[in-house]
Amino acid sequence: MAGADAGGDSGGSRDGTEADRDHAVRRYLHERVRITVDALEHLVGGLGTAILALVAFLLLFVVAIASVVGIGLVVVPSALKAVRSVAERERARLSRWGFQLPAPPPVPVGLGDALRDPWVRRECAFVAIHGTAGFVLGVLGLSLPLSAVQYLLFPLYFWLLPPEDGGPGIVMWRIDGLPDALVVAMIGVGWLAVAIALGPRMARLQALPGRLLLAPPRDVDASLRIAELTATRAAALDAHAVELRRIERSLHDGAQNRLVAVTVLLGAARRALARDPAQAAQVLERAQDAAESALAELRAVVRGILPPVLDDRGLAGALHGLAAGCGVPCTVEVDVPGRCAASVEATAYFVVAEALTNVARHSGAGSAAVTVRRDADRLYLSVTDDGHGGADERRGSGIGGIRRRVEAHDGRFTLTSPPGGPTTIFVELTCGS
Repeated sequence: MAGADAGGDSGGSRDGTEADRDHAVRRYLHERVRITVDALEHLVGGLGTAILALVAFLLLFVVAIASVVGIGLVVVPSALKAVRSVAERERARLSRWGFQLPAPPPVPVGLGDALRDPWVRRECAFVAIHGTAGFVLGVLGLSLPLSAVQYLLFPLYFWLLPPEDGGPGIVMWRIDGLPDALVVAMIGVGWLAVAIALGPRMARLQALPGRLLLAPPRDVDASLRIAELTATRAAALDAHAVELRRIERSLHDGAQNRLVAVTVLLGAARRALARDPAQAAQVLERAQDAAESALAELRAVVRGILPPVLDDRGLAGALHGLAAGCGVPCTVEVDVPGRCAASVEATAYFVVAEALTNVARHSGAGSAAVTVRRDADRLYLSVTDDGHGGADERRGSGIGGIRRRVEAHDGRFTLTSPPGGPTTIFVELTCGS
């Protein structure tokens, strides 16, 4: 029996290990697919801005040639405005993927001032690089998966083609039947592996000129950073004051009133104890109910300061709990190895809690999705719903409070909510340690 039990335990352990291994493999494949699809989306978007940059670069080249003889000088300001427009499109594209790039000042009016402006010079360099290298990377990034699909599907349509025409792309030999077509499909598997391996690297390389050249010049960046830190410090103080007022109001209107009622009821019970013990018992029962209500109010205030569920279940468990209690079906995907600083986890928790409350109350959505991931020392969080859109933090609904809480941690907050939806809240926080 002992041997059988041991064998059963060993078999159960092997089954558990195999299940864990299968789960790890599925999770890895899911993550690779997600990364590849994101990279393809980046490359396609970058290809669009690269085409615009190439047009702007050719315009600059023609204007520069014409300016040698004095003809093109009058259109230089218009050409620089076209370059600025392309640069703004790329800034907006990169900002949607988490690379916040501040907007530059207007292009100087005078020709000499415009040509000496470091923003303008960096943008001219950007259109030259992105319009050439970015265009090539975008075309390659798009052609790799398309070629892989063409090769993989070849066994389904090879019989429509003359055998002597060969196959797609590099396949120049004669295709005499299904075995030859399957060999072509295997080449497609290789192209797909190349696309999965190189796609994310190509997307990062394509975005590199924009991240480097469209960021503020070094001296301007320092002054902007000082102004940003000053603003976030003020926002942190404001958020702290708002939080203190909220706690004070909760204690004053809730727990304090309950405790005053307990004191009054205990006094009434003490006076009634000698002359009417039955009435005193009723008053004591009411005092006990009031005390329990006061305890519940105090627990709610404490949970509002730092939710204990974060200590008990971690960020992933806490967010799954919020999703389970949301009035709209909500999916949660958390990829955060290890733990972040307690204040960062609390901020992420409150952002999701407030965002899901808004989704349930105001969006008219049928579903919502929460995604949290950590990349090095950054925590990226997004909440998306398929509602009617049109969210505006100026109209209240708690979005301004989310922004203040995020900026108090020197984080970045982006709201995208066009009329008709969808609505996406994107937050970037420094993880801390």
